[in-house]
Amino acid sequence: MESQPFPFDPAAFFAALPAGHGRRLGIRYDSHGADWCQLVLPWRDDLIGDPARGVIASGPIVALLDMATSVAVWMRRGGFLPHATLDLRVDYLRPATRGREVIGRGECYRVTRSVAFVRGIAHDGDPDDPVAHVAGTFMFTGVPA
Repeated sequence: MESQPFPFDPAAFFAALPAGHGRRLGIRYDSHGADWCQLVLPWRDDLIGDPARGVIASGPIVALLDMATSVAVWMRRGGFLPHATLDLRVDYLRPATRGREVIGRGECYRVTRSVAFVRGIAHDGDPDDPVAHVAGTFMFTGVPA
């Protein structure tokens, strides 16, 4: 039987985020709901993968979507409970526009006894013109000590 989750406030979590890949990339909290979270990745020179085109590298966008969908799972489950990314598929539709931040929105649309199912998009200002789509699963890894 799963214990009660630790209360989770995504705004406070990102404000207190220790040095790690999210902090290094500059990912910041934007908004959330009962089963979704939206985060923002800034456009910065050091995140460029193709200097000639000024396109943000794929790694930071994957990290953004992994974090947004992960937080969506915590929102859906009602708290900070441990899980691990089991599968994350990112389909790139187009390069992000030079100079624009990338917004990642993740949604947890189904939870079973041991797996959460997620989906989402990354865009650079127009959700109807996404940079990427994401679909994935997270496996629950136990209860906090």
